[in-house]
Amino acid sequence: MNRPSLCLAALACLLAAAPTVMAGPPNVVFIMADDVGLGDIGYYHRQRTGKAPVAPTPNLDSLAAAGMRFSDAHSSTALCSPTRYCAMSGNLNYRSNAPWGVWGSFRPTPFTDTDATLGRIAQSAGLTTAFIGKWHLGGDFGRADGKGIYRGADRGDKPLGVDVSKMIAGGPPSTGFDYSYTLPCGIQGPLYVAYENGAWSPFAADSRIIHFSAKSAGDPAYVSDKGPGMGDSRWDPSRVGPMIAAKAAAFIENSAAEEKPFFLCYWTPAVHLPHLPPAQFDGRKVRGETPTRHLDMLIDLDQQVGKIVGALRGSDVLDNTLLIFSSDNGGLNDARGQAAGHDSSGGYRGFKNQPYEGGHRVPFFAVWPGKIEPGSRSDEPVAVHDVAATMAAAVGAPLGPQQAQDSYNLLPLLLGQAGFVGRDELLLQGGSQHEVIYRRGDWKLIVQSNRPATQWRPAALFNLAQSPLEAEGENLIDDPEQAARVKSMLQRYRQLRSSGERTAPPTHPETTTGKAG
Repeated sequence: MNRPSLCLAALACLLAAAPTVMAGPPNVVFIMADDVGLGDIGYYHRQRTGKAPVAPTPNLDSLAAAGMRFSDAHSSTALCSPTRYCAMSGNLNYRSNAPWGVWGSFRPTPFTDTDATLGRIAQSAGLTTAFIGKWHLGGDFGRADGKGIYRGADRGDKPLGVDVSKMIAGGPPSTGFDYSYTLPCGIQGPLYVAYENGAWSPFAADSRIIHFSAKSAGDPAYVSDKGPGMGDSRWDPSRVGPMIAAKAAAFIENSAAEEKPFFLCYWTPAVHLPHLPPAQFDGRKVRGETPTRHLDMLIDLDQQVGKIVGALRGSDVLDNTLLIFSSDNGGLNDARGQAAGHDSSGGYRGFKNQPYEGGHRVPFFAVWPGKIEPGSRSDEPVAVHDVAATMAAAVGAPLGPQQAQDSYNLLPLLLGQAGFVGRDELLLQGGSQHEVIYRRGDWKLIVQSNRPATQWRPAALFNLAQSPLEAEGENLIDDPEQAARVKSMLQRYRQLRSSGERTAPPTHPETTTGKAG
C-alpha cells in the first residue's frame, strides 16, 4: 500500500490533535454524498489496490484517517430517495407512506408530525439547524390557479399547472431546520429550481421561472435524463457544488460567531448525473482532471468537503464537532473509469440500484477530535439510518419509543466505551426492482418483492464471510442444505416488517456521555 502524502498525514494529525473543550452539546455535521461507493474515496482505493487513486480525494482521505472508519457500512437502500427517508428519520422505509421512495417533487412528504427527524432532534437539544443540498423527499407546492396543493406530474413537454415560486410545506423548514437551501431533486430535476427557506432562490438577477427543456436551457446538457419540467432559466448544475459549499461555510461561520451549537445536514448532489463539473473550485482545477466527467465530480465533492472542514477549522469549532460522512447508495458503473483503474464499488459486485454489496456498501466514517481515536476501524455492521440515534445521544436529545425505531446509537462505539452491543441482524432494501435484504450475521438473503409488497420470493443467499464478492456460482439459494436457513430468515424478515416492532434498542440519552467535557 502506498504511503499517504505528507500533506494528508499532517492534516490528519492536525484534526486528531485538536483539543476538546466543550460546554454543552457538540456541533454535528452530517455529510451525505450522492452515488458514492467505497472505491470512490481515495483512502479506500489505496487500501484495496495499493495504488494512487485515479480521482484524488485528499480532503476526504484526511477525514477517513482522522477518525473511525467502518468496513461493513451500508446505505439503507440501494437508491437515493428511500435512503433519504431512512437517514432523516432513523426508520426503515417500510414504515413510511412511500415504502419504495418518494419519486416526485410534488409527492406528499413521508414524514409525520411525530417523526424524530434529524432537524427536530438537534432543535430539541438547542442546536441551530441547517439543511443544505438535495432533498428528494417530496413537498407541497400550490396549484397555478391558486386552488390547493398541486399533486400532478413533475415532468412533461409543456408547462405544468404548478406555482414553483415557493415551497409551501413538506420540505426542510417543516422538519426541524431553521435555515435551508434546498434542491428538491438535486441537480437531476425536475424541479430545476433552488429554494432558500422555502422561497425560490434565483440563480441570477435575471432568472425567470420557465418550462425548462433542452430548447430553453442555457445548455441542453443541463436537462438530465429525467426530462423537462419547471425550472430557473439560469439553472446551471456546474455551479451547484461551489454554491452550496459556500452556503454551508457561511452557516458554520455565522453560528460560530454567535457562539451557538449547530447541526449542519449537508446532502450534496455530487456525484449524481448529469456530470457537469465546474472548471475550477477554490483554485483547484476540476473539469478535465480525470479520465471521465463522473470522476471529475469526485474532485468537486472533495472540494466541497474541504471547504466545510476549512470553515470549521477557521471558526475554531472543529474541536467540538462530530462529523459523519457517508453516501445514499453505492457507486456508479463507469466503464471508462474502470478501464483507467477506478472501481466505484471497491471490488464488490454490483452498483447503485442493485441488491448486491456494491449497491449499498458505502463509505462511512466519523471524526470528533479528541474523542474518537484517529485511524481507528470498526467491523460492526452499521447503516446511515444509525445517524439519528447516534446524534440524539451525542447532543443529549430524548427519543420516544416510536421514534428512530431502526437506528442504533453508535456513540459508545465511536468513543471506545465498554458495553456497546451491535446488531446481529440488518434489514436493507435494494433498488427499483423491489428487492429487500435481510442479514443475519454473515448470511445475506435477497428477496424479490413487488410494488404492493405481496410477493416474497427468495432470490439469493450468500455467506459473506466465504463469498464477500457474491459470485453467482456461490449463490446458495438452491442448496438443499440451506433450505431451512432460507425459510427461517424469510420468516424473520416478514415478522419484523409486519409487526412494526423496533429493530434497534431505544436510546436513553441519560446513559451517554456525548456532552461530557
